[in-house]
Amino acid sequence: MRGIRSYWGFLAAALLVVAWGKGGAWQIIFVLSLAVSAWALFQVPVWCGAVNRDGRTYCRENASGLLMGCRRRQHRWQKLKMVVARSKAGDVSRAIFPTAKDKFAAFIAVGGLASAIAAVVVPVIVDKG
Repeated sequence: MRGIRSYWGFLAAALLVVAWGKGGAWQIIFVLSLAVSAWALFQVPVWCGAVNRDGRTYCRENASGLLMGCRRRQHRWQKLKMVVARSKAGDVSRAIFPTAKDKFAAFIAVGGLASAIAAVVVPVIVDKG
């Protein structure tokens, strides 16, 4: 049961691909797109990746979502601050995406947001054409 709760976003991503392929209603595509993005940003099981006190290593505790840190309050704020504050791109990349699984989750999040935008924009363009 825990696996279904943790990985439901992959099912939503598969349904999103099917909805785009079958020409589903834009409302369904939009909702699925937002669900996939929200799952990847806030719920997908990943490593924390916040910078440890030594300044050279990264936290490897479990976290939920690309934007959320582990159970340590300082790590949660650090990850959110790292996305907003100016920093070196390499540091941000290593902290937020330490593994291939995290990079794939980021790809899914960006793809979901792009899909949500396309689901709203494409019907408007088609109706005018």
